[in-house]
Amino acid sequence: MKFEKKSLKFLEKYLNTSSPTGYEHKGQEIWMDYIRPYVDKIEVDHYGTCYGIVNPDAEFKVVIEAHADEISWYVNYITDDGLIYVIRNGGSDQTIAPSKVVHIHGEKGIVKGVFGWPAIHTRTNQNEPTPKIENIFIDCGAISKKEVEEMGIYVGCMITYPDEFFEMNDRYFVCRALDNRIGGFMIAEVARLLKENKKTIPFGLYITNSVQEEVGLYGADMIADTIKPNIAIVTDVTHDTTTPMIEKKKEGDQKCGDGPVVFFAPSIHHTIRELIIDTAKNKKIPFQRAAASRATGTDTDAFAHSNGGVPSALISLPLRYMHTTVEMVSKEDVGNVIQLIYETLLKIKPEMKLKYH
Repeated sequence: MKFEKKSLKFLEKYLNTSSPTGYEHKGQEIWMDYIRPYVDKIEVDHYGTCYGIVNPDAEFKVVIEAHADEISWYVNYITDDGLIYVIRNGGSDQTIAPSKVVHIHGEKGIVKGVFGWPAIHTRTNQNEPTPKIENIFIDCGAISKKEVEEMGIYVGCMITYPDEFFEMNDRYFVCRALDNRIGGFMIAEVARLLKENKKTIPFGLYITNSVQEEVGLYGADMIADTIKPNIAIVTDVTHDTTTPMIEKKKEGDQKCGDGPVVFFAPSIHHTIRELIIDTAKNKKIPFQRAAASRATGTDTDAFAHSNGGVPSALISLPLRYMHTTVEMVSKEDVGNVIQLIYETLLKIKPEMKLKYH
């Protein structure tokens, strides 16, 4: 599908706005502003999960869901000479940190810093340091702990990367935090298509952008109990396993550009998954298959295991270089995920049988 200018403008603004776990509110405000014309009602829970509702009075409820948070760091310790040591907020990768510019979200606003690293001249092959949580540090140009604190930086301040959105070779979207604000973009586009195409659906649709996925699926866990849906369709990212140093025998065989990835796992409901696959086949939407042995590791698990069991399914988007600042997804795949969710929703009926067969 071809993306409209207003959609791409929203995507760029949304991705470029920091939305670290526990501090998702700025990104959520942008997301809510975008979906407002396409829904009947918007709600926000106590921890910041947002959802737009179409047909809020309907008894039968369907959720389409993504998560809004991005990985980041916390200030954990400030040395007497003004260097900052960190702990993770989510699955932040210490190996990419050295030489990266960071934004420290202090009490007086954003302060720039850098993850320092000893110069190659000072290292020897016999004693080559490896980046670890214990040895990576941020230099914000201060020479004392007092000066750091005068900048408004204290233990507990959030640290994010400022890397911004761009398109590569007219084939990929590239940015930090495509995991999983690209999901928030895709479900918002589904809401837009339903409204602009004047589609009537016979159920309540809850377009849900959850918080705190990166630290334990907590936002989805909370909102599932609030909404109490009858069906949940979750979208997240999964690994493009065609890049170097990934073992397909372990991680499966998924590729950017080959279509959405439909997952098979214990938390995936057979009926909903087969509805998605049948829709893809009938509408000639390319798709791939993947399996997860115990848990999907996504908000699907939280929805599936809530409220005595909610029939749930997962449509993933192949992504390169997960949890780095150069995450990449195929523009074509993004369009196909949007189309697959949209077409699947048009086939859901409240009277459909959801029992396992």
